[in-house]
Amino acid sequence: MGIVSIMWSVWGALVALLILIKLYQAGLVRDEDDQIILDDSFNHVRNEQAQIMAKIHRVEPMLRVSMALVGAATIWVIGYYVQDVLKQFK
Repeated sequence: MGIVSIMWSVWGALVALLILIKLYQAGLVRDEDDQIILDDSFNHVRNEQAQIMAKIHRVEPMLRVSMALVGAATIWVIGYYVQDVLKQFK
C-alpha cells in the first residue's frame, strides 16, 4: 500500500467519523425545544431539555476535535499534491 492510499484512507475515515458525530448531534438537536418554561407543572419538560443540552455539550468537544483532524488531513492531502506538482516542475 502506497502513501497515497494510506493518506486517502485516513482522510476518508476521519470524514466518516465527522459525519457520524454530526448526525448524532443533529438527532439530539432535533429533540431540543426553544421555549421558556415558566410554570412549575412542566418541570419534567425542563428536566428533559436539560438532559438533551447536557448530551449536546458532551458531543461538542468531540465535534471540534474531529473537525480539526479533518482539517489537518485535508491540508496534508493538499500539501502532498502541491509538493508533487512542484517536484514535476524541477
